[in-house]
Amino acid sequence: MIRVTGLEKAFGPLQVLRKADLEIRPGEIVALAGPNASGKTTLLRCILGLVRADAGLIEVCGSPVDAKGAYRSRIGYMPQTASFPRNLTGEDLIAFVGGLRHGPRRADQALLESFHLLGQMQKPLRVLSGGTRQKISAVLAFLFNPDVLIFDEPTAGLDPVSSSVLRDQILAARAAGKTILLTSHTMSEVEEVADRMVFLLEGRINFNGTVSALRDQTGERSLERALATLMRGNEL
Repeated sequence: MIRVTGLEKAFGPLQVLRKADLEIRPGEIVALAGPNASGKTTLLRCILGLVRADAGLIEVCGSPVDAKGAYRSRIGYMPQTASFPRNLTGEDLIAFVGGLRHGPRRADQALLESFHLLGQMQKPLRVLSGGTRQKISAVLAFLFNPDVLIFDEPTAGLDPVSSSVLRDQILAARAAGKTILLTSHTMSEVEEVADRMVFLLEGRINFNGTVSALRDQTGERSLERALATLMRGNEL
């Protein structure tokens, strides 16, 4: 479970998050949406412990997000663009990260096969395409069978087949009771996987509910148009 209460964050005079409250339960996928500079990335980084909030409380599986870092072993994270040591092979990377957490040294072979990675894992990361490195990043996110999964634009750079594989893996994680938070600019992806959508605007949560509830509220049939209507309504 992820619980965020009264979260605030400013960078100098710029107030990025304003008393944000959010709860994501086990077995639930929540999609975080909002325009550029709305606070999405800052919220994710606060949950991950990469940015320290100015006020408020964050809990992951009942553990506070603090300097002790006990919560970190419960999270799997897939950034939009991963940066890996380019001289390592995919297998080296899995073994290295597994050693840091005292976890598995081998990735899920079925997932590697689904991503068509079995013939790529012995190659240096520097010679792999961006999409292939992104698939390895997805494999790392699932490596430790974490209770919480956080994805930042997970299908960016992936081909349609690989995007479908990743969505199926995310849905399987939900069925296994994982707590999942993701961001995506692909509305069809959000509609396919998300149980609930949270819309951020200027650091405030302006909507928290199902996609169908957002359509009903805005009177729009497409999710993209519903979000645009929600943004215009908040600008008035």
